[in-house]
Amino acid sequence: MQRITVIGGGFAGLTAAITAAEAGLEVTVHEAHHTLGGRARTADGPYRTNEGPHALYNGGPHWTWLKQRDLIGPLAPLPPLEAARLRLRHHGALRRTPPFPMLKLLRRTAQQAPVDVDFLTWATERAGEEGARAAANYSAVALFHHDPGALSAAFVQERLRRATKLPPEAHYPRGGWGNVIDRMAGYAWNLGVHVETLSRVDTLPTDTPVIVATSLDAARRLLKDDSLTWPSGRTALIDLALRTRRGDAFAVSDLDAPGWIERFTAQDRSLAPAGEQLLQGQIPLAPRESRADGITRAEQLLDLAFTGWRERVIWRREAVAGGRTGAVDLPGTSWRDRPAVDRGDGVYLAGDQVAAPGVLSEVSFNSAVTAVSLALGRHPLDLKHA
Repeated sequence: MQRITVIGGGFAGLTAAITAAEAGLEVTVHEAHHTLGGRARTADGPYRTNEGPHALYNGGPHWTWLKQRDLIGPLAPLPPLEAARLRLRHHGALRRTPPFPMLKLLRRTAQQAPVDVDFLTWATERAGEEGARAAANYSAVALFHHDPGALSAAFVQERLRRATKLPPEAHYPRGGWGNVIDRMAGYAWNLGVHVETLSRVDTLPTDTPVIVATSLDAARRLLKDDSLTWPSGRTALIDLALRTRRGDAFAVSDLDAPGWIERFTAQDRSLAPAGEQLLQGQIPLAPRESRADGITRAEQLLDLAFTGWRERVIWRREAVAGGRTGAVDLPGTSWRDRPAVDRGDGVYLAGDQVAAPGVLSEVSFNSAVTAVSLALGRHPLDLKHA
């Protein structure tokens, strides 16, 4: 085998392309849009909003892989004073610290949660219902699901631990995720990867192995495989530019219901013009909830944490994102039960809803590297304990 085709030029597709090119293969990437990045795109400005995840977790293998290739670039550290301005809504009021029962579930020595029990049931036995619900709702920062308590206890616990670890695992690429994508694209180009944008693929090529690095919905349509489904989240998105005011919270997390709003210019002033602050929020929506329902909850958080925000609005954007938060595992399932990377006949899947471990973008990375290993006929990475 000398050639390989990658469909999709997002984080997973570029990871697969680079990995294959480094193995000596001739690689062609087909991207349906005019720019690369997928959900990792960053708007050009003046408000550099991200369409995908906002942080890189340094506890996963993708951090080491990107760092070895000098692809992370400069980071935007959060000043200690800003970090102290994290606020939590609990029982309708704003507070600085989580309720004590919730802290029991954040201990590193806490028992490993089971896969086959929902998080709320498991956590209630250990911290009471109040602490369990607060912890479940807080975990939405890494889940974006409307009912985290109903998911597998092991799945939620891993994300809760990663999101609350000290020192924090989350790091912010300066200028947004788009800069990481640009560096990855340049690196791929230097390796000889051929990238075709505005190149929508409707029929799989038969002369090369193919890695389908698209959303699971797009992969299901392309492969005509109705088994390619897995639960994900749906969120109401709100982006705001406000006139700067001293004393605004860095972020506010809702412990009464899943939801999170963050002031991203707290760590990276380049994301908005001088004198302005960029806020982005994601409010998970239940199946029958509307965008208006989510925006109403977001505005309640804003009223609590950002005094006079309505009078300070310079720019505002709202949207609903469906199936864009990666896989969520129900009780009795784990990453191993998701759609397999190897689809047979030289076709492989990569993305954030397939059978690979990790948190957020780590799933895309692990699945992409595994797909290339399988395409090369090599034993895939041992992800059993990842």
